[in-house]
Amino acid sequence: MKIIVSLFTCILIAACQLNAQEAQPIIKTDSLKEVIITSTRIDLPFKENSRTINIITSADIKSSAAVTISDVLQQIAGVDIRRRGTGGSQADLFIRGGGFDQTLLLIDGIKMDDAQTGHHTLNAALPLEVIQRIEVIKGPAARVFGQNAFTGAINIVTKSTLNNSVSANLETGSFGQLNGSVTVGSELKNSTHILHVGKMTSEGYRNNSDYDNSNYFLKSVFNKKDQAIEMIATFSERKFGAENFYTTNPNYNEYEETQNSLIAFTTKFQSEKFKIQPRVYWKRNQDMFLLKRFEPNFFRNFHISNKIGAEANASYTSKVGVTGFGIDLSKTYLRSNNLGNRNRFMTTIFLEHRFQFIDNRLDITPGVALTYFSDFKFNRFPGLDIGFDITDNLKAYGNIGFTYRIPTYTDLYYSDPRTNGNENLKPEEAFAQEIGIKYYNQKFKASLSVFNRDATNLIDYIRPNTVDEIYTATNIAEVNTKGLELDVAYNFKLNTFNQTLAFGYAYLEDDILEQNEELSRYALNTLKHHYTTRLSTQLFKNISQSIVYKYAERTTGQTYNVWDASIIMKLKQMELSVTANNIFDADYIESGFTPMPPSNVLFGLRYKFL
Repeated sequence: MKIIVSLFTCILIAACQLNAQEAQPIIKTDSLKEVIITSTRIDLPFKENSRTINIITSADIKSSAAVTISDVLQQIAGVDIRRRGTGGSQADLFIRGGGFDQTLLLIDGIKMDDAQTGHHTLNAALPLEVIQRIEVIKGPAARVFGQNAFTGAINIVTKSTLNNSVSANLETGSFGQLNGSVTVGSELKNSTHILHVGKMTSEGYRNNSDYDNSNYFLKSVFNKKDQAIEMIATFSERKFGAENFYTTNPNYNEYEETQNSLIAFTTKFQSEKFKIQPRVYWKRNQDMFLLKRFEPNFFRNFHISNKIGAEANASYTSKVGVTGFGIDLSKTYLRSNNLGNRNRFMTTIFLEHRFQFIDNRLDITPGVALTYFSDFKFNRFPGLDIGFDITDNLKAYGNIGFTYRIPTYTDLYYSDPRTNGNENLKPEEAFAQEIGIKYYNQKFKASLSVFNRDATNLIDYIRPNTVDEIYTATNIAEVNTKGLELDVAYNFKLNTFNQTLAFGYAYLEDDILEQNEELSRYALNTLKHHYTTRLSTQLFKNISQSIVYKYAERTTGQTYNVWDASIIMKLKQMELSVTANNIFDADYIESGFTPMPPSNVLFGLRYKFL
């Protein structure tokens, strides 16, 4: 702890002495007023949307003291990221007390759900350098996205251009961390390209917690002067020691390797009133797990899942409002030594219409999604959003909707000495309601929402009794979840420099504890209280700093406080940074049996050649 504080002090003193340096451009906080929510069929500015949506801009990411997207999302109240280590090797994503299978991740609107298990959701997470913003849509979103958006969805919007530029980043720090990346932007006459190659490695902060992770990203726009075609291709590979990720035996030395890739092509046809955006994509995930790292034949799981999809989303503007509609066709294939060979065909049709009344101050948007699963037949997800502009900057809103999730192949077929799937599982269902109010201007934004979710047939792994050690996938009869969320951010200036103070609070209550507390594996670790604060300041022309505080209290009674901080110094084309995590050395666990890292520090050097 003393070492970390000393390092921060030295950098601050050095920055104060650099008066001869040229003034550096100030990072401008993105204006949310003009941000268009791109994950929906009806294009709406952030300010006009009648749902609870958090926007994390590239400026927010820059000042978040975060290294991976998992670190960034932890700073959003109501979003629960349960990590099992550093470097983004494995983390589970939860929204509003839902399960890791109940949140949908999208990249530029492309659904990244995995039929094997939601444990792989964040395998698709992108490097921070290529992200323009992150849209966090809370609440039931099945009528907009389909069945995996049970409690919400997160859309990662990638950068559209980096002009002609080349930058390199090198980081090193505690636990033998060594990270390096190169990002290239190319703006040609009739095409645009962004290329990123990165590597993250560590010796680990405890036994068998080392990792070797690679990220590759390519985004190109061809024929941009005529009918532009956008291509996105990603590949990530993670190799990591998984000490006690799934068991408590210290002699196993568990180990895992994952691969996740995506390639997609998108174009858009647009006139004054009509817009249609067709897309084709292929997503692949591979997972290999060894119960004993140095005895691979002892117990090994190997799964490969493929999803091939085609979709078209459209909107039409008429005198009675805007109609959004679309169709999504996909086929998934699974090849697994444990789960067997499986495949599923899915078709979803979307329809919604946005009415506006009272000089456009009142908006009403009913919608429905109709889905066919080859193994679970037809389902429908109706919903309704209502919003009212009290003033130009103050909006009240509410929404209701039905949501749905079919079991994953792990839920249905997985088997090991302690776990059994269940082929007779029923799909999860829920009816959710929400009301809220939000205020926005250039200096101040705030939102408050309260929500309720009545779910049936939620899936958890249950032991029939305390003697039986086998957990079996089971539908829990009924679970009620309610809560509230508050988000506030204030932007102000000191000595012409931008400063930001933001905080969020989420409260959640459910009755899962009343249903066999000692016999459930996953459902009992939700966040009852979640508080986050970020202060991002700039006191000198060439230095900025951020400090982030997170408080968590889980339904099991566990509480912890975590402080992170970062300092960034700009020297013309060079940027030096120090990031400190868990500054006060909190002892805590986010998931399972895996303790999180003690206090650690990461030094960074970024150089922009062009």
